[in-house]
Amino acid sequence: MENLGSSLRDTLKKIARANRIDEKTLNEVVKDIQRALLSADVNVALVQQLSKRIKDRALKEELSGKLNPRQHVINIVYQELVALLGEPISVPLTRHTVIMVGLQGSGKTTTTAKLARFFQKKGLKAAVICADTYRPGAYDQLSQLCERIGVAFYGESESSDAVEITTRGLAELKRYDVILVDTAGRHALETDLVLEMEAINETSKADQRFLVLDSGIGQQASEQAKAFNEAIGLTGVIVTKLDGTAKGGGALSAVAEVGTGIAFIGMGETIDDLEKFEPDRFISRLLGMGDMKTLVEMIEEEPPIEMEEAEAMLKGEFTLKDMYKQMDAIRKMGPLTKIVQMLPLGSLGVDIPNGALQSTKETLERFKVVMDSMTDEELEHPRIIRSSRIKRIARGSGVTSDYVRELLKYHKAMQRAMKGVRSQKEMQKFLRKQGVK
Repeated sequence: MENLGSSLRDTLKKIARANRIDEKTLNEVVKDIQRALLSADVNVALVQQLSKRIKDRALKEELSGKLNPRQHVINIVYQELVALLGEPISVPLTRHTVIMVGLQGSGKTTTTAKLARFFQKKGLKAAVICADTYRPGAYDQLSQLCERIGVAFYGESESSDAVEITTRGLAELKRYDVILVDTAGRHALETDLVLEMEAINETSKADQRFLVLDSGIGQQASEQAKAFNEAIGLTGVIVTKLDGTAKGGGALSAVAEVGTGIAFIGMGETIDDLEKFEPDRFISRLLGMGDMKTLVEMIEEEPPIEMEEAEAMLKGEFTLKDMYKQMDAIRKMGPLTKIVQMLPLGSLGVDIPNGALQSTKETLERFKVVMDSMTDEELEHPRIIRSSRIKRIARGSGVTSDYVRELLKYHKAMQRAMKGVRSQKEMQKFLRKQGVK
């Protein structure tokens, strides 16, 4: 998806830099958008429809509000791309049962654990039933994933009756808020698989029926979505592995075209790399406009600092120990590439290459190693770290003295930045500007 995002961001820059917005400029912009979407495997007919709507609206609609012609066109492009991905699916944060279906190799079992983790982070007691008796190793894989995240698990490794396993599992786990049933997959949607899904659906009286799709199948996602929808009546689709394919745009648009709707997307390999799909937020990130709402939600789930600590930092009392905590919090929130996508860097004309982010990540990791060689007193009072202490810390962490000095310079820069954020009102004002209420 990074290639698609990069191409679309270049198109927006072309619009922003245009001397005037006329038909010739619009034709160039539309061609750029077409190339970007077709490269991401989006259906040709959908691309043509989108292109026509963008051009017609840009030429015929009157300017709205205080937008200038360039902003008006950028807004139209944004709105039409959001519309291309369909309406978001409402996922209740109340007691309910979910069955997970999909073909083999789609990442269904891993996604089941990720979804359980999602509900767990929302404060619900989640539990998982392994009703996949077809794939060897499914029981062990799911039980290990659930144990890692502290989610209740039910399965019967010796049984081959998925419906009976589901029945007993539901009785065993009835005290839990959300119960997820991982069903078997096949290489194709065969008759016996359909019958088993229908029986599990009837037995569980599932409130949600989610199809897990590998985004690498591109436009073929529509065929699978239609087939599974006809079989059990889907309530949503989860598109996985979006970070590892150039066909993600095709899969997302194909699912939206079918009308089943996308509930979640998988953007990485860790257990927390599953997010609720919000088309407007997704397109905003893709276009470099940021996604402050999701970033705030991530921070709330993994709060980097307590309020008392935050107040001390705003007064400039920002120690190396505080910086260590911040680095650890950032690591828990996910890869730097994911966090940077949430920031409105593209709209500010800032473009950070992945290589630079990788370098930054490695630097932060090495900084943590250096800080592990410091005493509590040094972490609390960095100003006491002089030449002799620097040499000792360098030896203990396997780096040069210059590298330790670089860390201390970085800390001072962070301290100055903290002093620059003088009040909560200023932060709230900044967030409001980004559309966060």
